[in-house]
Amino acid sequence: MAPISTPQTPFGRVLTAMVTPFTADGALDLDGAQRLAAHLVDAGNDGLIVNGTTGESPTTSDAEKDQLVRAVLEAVGDRAHVVAGIGTNDTRHSVDLARTAERTGAHGLLAVTPYYNKPPQEGLLRHFTAIADSTGLPVMLYDIPGRSGVPIDTETLVRLADHPRIVANKDAKGDLGRASWAIAQSGLAWYSGDDMLNLPLLSVGAVGFVSVVGHVVTPDLRALVEAHLGGDVQKATEIHQKLLPVFTGMFRTQGVITTKAALTLQGLPAGPLRLPLVELTAQETAQLKIDLAAGGVQL
Repeated sequence: MAPISTPQTPFGRVLTAMVTPFTADGALDLDGAQRLAAHLVDAGNDGLIVNGTTGESPTTSDAEKDQLVRAVLEAVGDRAHVVAGIGTNDTRHSVDLARTAERTGAHGLLAVTPYYNKPPQEGLLRHFTAIADSTGLPVMLYDIPGRSGVPIDTETLVRLADHPRIVANKDAKGDLGRASWAIAQSGLAWYSGDDMLNLPLLSVGAVGFVSVVGHVVTPDLRALVEAHLGGDVQKATEIHQKLLPVFTGMFRTQGVITTKAALTLQGLPAGPLRLPLVELTAQETAQLKIDLAAGGVQL
């Protein structure tokens, strides 16, 4: 059975930006990726982002990216949205990755704002339009100026929303005021890309989350969004507050680092990191255990 989507929730409501498991020698662990993907979908994810930043996309090759999408589709593609991260700061490269992802069978694309070269808004408009024009797949934009150096302005989001295949935005801008206006004016399906702001963004019109902490607390995230949709604001707030130590702990340092450490503590596939990312120290691991336990995560 194909994963369920609607125009309002084109990729479902709860998605995890999945890490890329590696073997002890640093090679791609496709078996581990399939086992982790199945675990995450079993836990309640509607979809998985593969080859995003949390998947260490800056240090995986194009061939590895394609292999990973194939493996995850084989494992869970009949019951979850498999969205391929294809964003780079080179429009031609992103288009090539998008076409490969479509040929492989991905259900959608995640396109991050081009980083480092700091294009103007017209450049962003043309970049994202070229990606959306290149395939028949739905596109989720990814607005994260803290990493890319450039925000997608509200006016640009509104213009991009006119494209029939640009259907959603992952918001990691950290600005609820700008998000409120952009949601109202663009009509894009809005996904929180900042776990600490999951509940606040729901309150101004977001439909769901693209989460990092979903690796360890997907059932809580699903309960949070369902409580909010059901009008039980108190329960949603209680879940949000319960998860505060997890939100804090998982981002005391770079999120991929803590996520792989947390998965390893739970006996799930993760493996080492590729440089320039490095493992947690013993002291940092001890603090992570405290943070996760405070949020109710079983290790």
